Amino acid sequence: MKFNDFKYVRPDYDEIKEKYLSLVKAFSKSKTADEQYSFLKKINALSREIETMEQLVYIRNSINTADEFYDGEKDYMDMTSPHFHGLRVEFYKELLNSRFKEDLKERIHPQLITLAEMEVRTFSDAVVPLMQEENKLVSEYDKLVSSAKIEYDGKTLNLSQMQPYMESRDRRVRKEAHEKWSGFFKENEAKFDLIYDKLVKLRHQIATKLGFNSFTELGYLRMGRSDYKSKDVEKFRNHVLNYIVPLSNELRERQANRIGVDEFKYYDLPLNFTSGNPAPKGNKEWIMERTKKMYEELSPETGEFINMMLEKDLFDLETKPNKQAGGYCTFLYDYKSPFIFANFNGTQDDVTVVTHEAGHAFQTYQSRHFDAPEYSFPTSEAAEIHSMSMEFITWPWMDLFFEKDTEKFKFFHLADSLCFIPYGVTVDEFQHIVYESPDMTPDERKKAWRDTEKKYTPYKDYDDNEFLDRGTYWFKQGHIFASPFYYIDYTLAQICSYQFWLRSLKNREKAWKDYLKICKIGGSQSFLQILKAGNLESPFEEVTIKKVASKIDEYLDTIDDMKL
Repeated sequence: MKFNDFKYVRPDYDEIKEKYLSLVKAFSKSKTADEQYSFLKKINALSREIETMEQLVYIRNSINTADEFYDGEKDYMDMTSPHFHGLRVEFYKELLNSRFKEDLKERIHPQLITLAEMEVRTFSDAVVPLMQEENKLVSEYDKLVSSAKIEYDGKTLNLSQMQPYMESRDRRVRKEAHEKWSGFFKENEAKFDLIYDKLVKLRHQIATKLGFNSFTELGYLRMGRSDYKSKDVEKFRNHVLNYIVPLSNELRERQANRIGVDEFKYYDLPLNFTSGNPAPKGNKEWIMERTKKMYEELSPETGEFINMMLEKDLFDLETKPNKQAGGYCTFLYDYKSPFIFANFNGTQDDVTVVTHEAGHAFQTYQSRHFDAPEYSFPTSEAAEIHSMSMEFITWPWMDLFFEKDTEKFKFFHLADSLCFIPYGVTVDEFQHIVYESPDMTPDERKKAWRDTEKKYTPYKDYDDNEFLDRGTYWFKQGHIFASPFYYIDYTLAQICSYQFWLRSLKNREKAWKDYLKICKIGGSQSFLQILKAGNLESPFEEVTIKKVASKIDEYLDTIDDMKL
């Protein structure tokens, strides 16, 4: 069955509620652990069915935000998903009170108990209307970003299609393209400000109704973070400031020298070489042919995976009008199938998005046997290990895509990923500032962004772009609007992915064995437990960041990037 044949049937809330609560009641009245486990499996099956329909709506709406049917279904899901979540919470409460809890732990893994304990603190019927409004505002943001129609080079382009111009070897074109790109956000500044202002205040209101002092603690619980708190993340950001920021600043100086600019401006950031950035040497079909070859050669497991994905058409990769921005991977539970969404634009991102999102997809495929829907993905910081590590594990096959520019790509990929980390912690620190002071004005938020940006990326010079210099670059970062506190995850995972990169250089087979192991674990363990299973050192430890930064610096210093 191909993706287009996957059938969507709107999940009727009243019907499902009656069935779900009946199963929860039977679960709670069970006389034995075996009987209770049998009802748990039925509850999980119903949850998977609901989530499959929710994901089908999300995918089909993001492929075409102008599709009236799925736009309507997205509105329906925005309103009903908090209620469906409430049903799951009712199950969590009974699970936590079960007299057979210790017996169940052996069959379901203790992580479900941990997640349940956190989830029951994040929900009450009193906040359902607020959660519905939150969903509507996030959808409004997605539609606004998808609506971009930028007139440039005699064409009407969306935000993704502007990227090749923003990487142009012609500095004038780069500057014009950045101004056109940021112009869309400037024209809609009041709308972005209003959406985010409402979201921040709503989330604070939800938090206070649930008994929290601020949204920060609630946000961490929503993210399923059981191993660490905001203080640990603060220490991590300080380690980044001490060990990664100086190295990224040096790399930007090298970049300025390579491209021959005396005064490095924001529109120079995307261009890495005077000969142009590395780019795949073919179109989507060409890339996917080589992707198939790469994964078939990497391992038997990835070979089976990629052929399943291609046979079922579980990709939507080309950018087009009214398509949501960005890229993602999700999982269709009842079909045991991942789905990869992207916006190809002819840049190196077309390859890294395939390896990145395929890392997520491969993990879900390896853990598709789990009964509990919570285990399809681990918590986000662990999930991003799979995606970011796959980018590096596939390095031996990059010549398939970049040919004579393979070394250029590898230098760019490693340097660029390291320079991303200071941006990632900027996004995180900004959100901590915002949610600790929910009554900040839009202008105060923009100043907080710009101040934080200067702290971690001091080389960012917005030249005469007064709009971006006021602190508005974050408008483009969908995570800030849709998934609060989901961003430090990328930086924590990046430190782990570098460990897989270094280990792959020494012993690829052993590194792959550990990678495959954590993919099979899925979401059945916590972040730090998964690190231990994969023989990875914790990114929260200062020594880990110091060592990784040193190894990257050492590797990049062996390359004469002026010749690339």
